[in-house]
Amino acid sequence: MGKKIFICALVIWTALFYGTDVWAQGPYVPSEGNLKSREELTQHRLGIFLHWGIYSTYAQGEWYLSRGHLDPEVYSEAAGGFYPGSFDAAEWARAFKDAGAGYVTLTSRHHDGFSMYRTAQSPFNVVDATPFGRDVLGELTEAVRAEGLRMHYYYSLIDWIRPDYPKGHSGIAKDPAKADYDSYFEFEKRQIRELMEQYHPQALWFDGQWDHETDAVPFQWRMRELYDFIHGIDPDCLVANNHHRAIVEGEDFQIFENDLPGENKGGLSGQTVSTRVPLETCDTMNGMWGYKVDDLNYKSVPALVRLLVRAASKDANLLLNIGPQANGKLPELALDRLRGIGSWMKVYAPTVDGCGSSPIPPQSWGVSTMRPGTIFLHILDASALPVSGNQAVIVVPAPGKIAAVKSYPEGTALAWKVDKDQFLTVKLPVPDATAMDTVIEVTLK
Repeated sequence: MGKKIFICALVIWTALFYGTDVWAQGPYVPSEGNLKSREELTQHRLGIFLHWGIYSTYAQGEWYLSRGHLDPEVYSEAAGGFYPGSFDAAEWARAFKDAGAGYVTLTSRHHDGFSMYRTAQSPFNVVDATPFGRDVLGELTEAVRAEGLRMHYYYSLIDWIRPDYPKGHSGIAKDPAKADYDSYFEFEKRQIRELMEQYHPQALWFDGQWDHETDAVPFQWRMRELYDFIHGIDPDCLVANNHHRAIVEGEDFQIFENDLPGENKGGLSGQTVSTRVPLETCDTMNGMWGYKVDDLNYKSVPALVRLLVRAASKDANLLLNIGPQANGKLPELALDRLRGIGSWMKVYAPTVDGCGSSPIPPQSWGVSTMRPGTIFLHILDASALPVSGNQAVIVVPAPGKIAAVKSYPEGTALAWKVDKDQFLTVKLPVPDATAMDTVIEVTLK
């Protein structure tokens, strides 16, 4: 009886947070193409996130309208000065490909309501409202696909400017008499149909559901209705929502913001980790998502590579963000990091792409990744390895019957043994303490 009460309470709570459509619909059954697309997503562990819009003109980050307490009409005037004359979609796509990325996620529309493609639903878009007059999303989509990469679109559920979007805790003052979520919801559906029918994204990435999480009366987002609408247009399109909660019916992969799955250092990713769908961690190169001129505190290449490796070891992708400049260029520090990651990926991509977690738990010196028949031990902190004489020693639970252990990519055979307690011991030359990742390949029988 107690279990039934708990389940009932959980369903009610979920319905209150997500809207009554959670239980109004039956279970979501993904299409065969959808399941294939999920598998393709995990074959490339690195994705590139792009937060780009007229907020880059202010160079103060993507939340400047809200955090800067700007008048919406004044803020919107930035569209008239948005002219990214140096934008070269093919150049961007090559940089992403050379970095070893498998897909790109672009903000089609952020919280300020500005669309980065021509939409018939509002003149507030990059083609109609700017002197640039070009379809940024369309050009980048074409260039990215020409490089063999997948294209995903971010879409904000929030609009700080439209009067029919009911103001949430992140927005600025609005006339509550003009709020009409039914009207706004239909606007969203029309825009999403445009995106899907004109550009055919492999995934839609939603954000902003947290905007009404503190409402006294739970807000009815109608997300399941929206998910079914999307899958009705293209059953193979993946859907994800950065709501910082456990996944619900209709979602195809799970997002963790600024943290790896199961880690909640930043306070946004404490949700239960799904074992049913692919996982993705989104994180910044520096401290902001949108371009901020004085944010030069970029993570180092070793730090980013180690983040990618640790994500793969947790069955997750890393969606690594760049905030392009208003002139259409990617920041040079971001390009430097892409080149560094790319140099590593040219050699080590097989140890993360298509790999996931292994039976070997994380160690003080690093983590492991696994593909069928092979486990890769990633030594991310050589100083944590025990040393005996002139050799380092690794001792981990044996992951199965072992055929060979060798260095990667050199292929040098290493001394190893499995003791009666089923622990694997590997001896290797002491790794360079400055190496960002030393990899050992364990071949299973």
